[in-house]
Amino acid sequence: MLELQNLSFQVSDEADGQKEIIKNLNLTFEDHSFIAITGPNGGGKSTLAKLIMGIEQPTWGKIIFDGTDITHMNITERAKLGISFAFQQPVRFKGIKVRDLITLAVGGSKNNPNICDYLSKVGLCARDYINRDIDASLSGGELKRIEIATVIARDTPLAVFDEPEAGIDLWSFNNLIQVFEELHASRSNSLIIISHQERILNIADEIVVLADGSLQARGRREDILPELLKGTESCRFYQKA
Repeated sequence: MLELQNLSFQVSDEADGQKEIIKNLNLTFEDHSFIAITGPNGGGKSTLAKLIMGIEQPTWGKIIFDGTDITHMNITERAKLGISFAFQQPVRFKGIKVRDLITLAVGGSKNNPNICDYLSKVGLCARDYINRDIDASLSGGELKRIEIATVIARDTPLAVFDEPEAGIDLWSFNNLIQVFEELHASRSNSLIIISHQERILNIADEIVVLADGSLQARGRREDILPELLKGTESCRFYQKA
């Protein structure tokens, strides 16, 4: 279980002094749940994901994971506890091959046949990518898919994806939808996905709507999604696949 208790995050702003990005947020994410977080751009969604992973530290409040206060833990400590994260803009790793990166994620042998399976799940031909260097020769979309493959390979209790659809072509996006459905069906992981995509929202258990750093709505997919799809002035941020 992941609990956010009175979580707030401020940054310095030249015009306003202190700008509050996340405002006294209280949320609980149950084990084995699939939560989609959506809302308008600039609403604090990606910041919230970074706070969960430890990339940013909250100004105040607490983050509790499986009964442990992880508020002041760093990224490595949180990863060891079982939290994975996929960036909206993937990180490039010079001097390392795709095979090595996925091997590190799996924690096993380079000859593990599943390494190729992880690439296939995100729409990449293993034969063409397994020995590629993770450098500037890869496009943003290719890096995105490789990163998602490593998160899948880690198979942690909690996986956080920040807009996994960004830079992904339609065919690969269809594969990702299937991957998320399979991960959730296995009931071995909890998924938190930041997304504007209707098809991702449509397979989540619950939808959280975040705007201006505050919780605007939360509920079952079947209750929240129809309201988003009405296209009211406050909800014109979702995208159809």
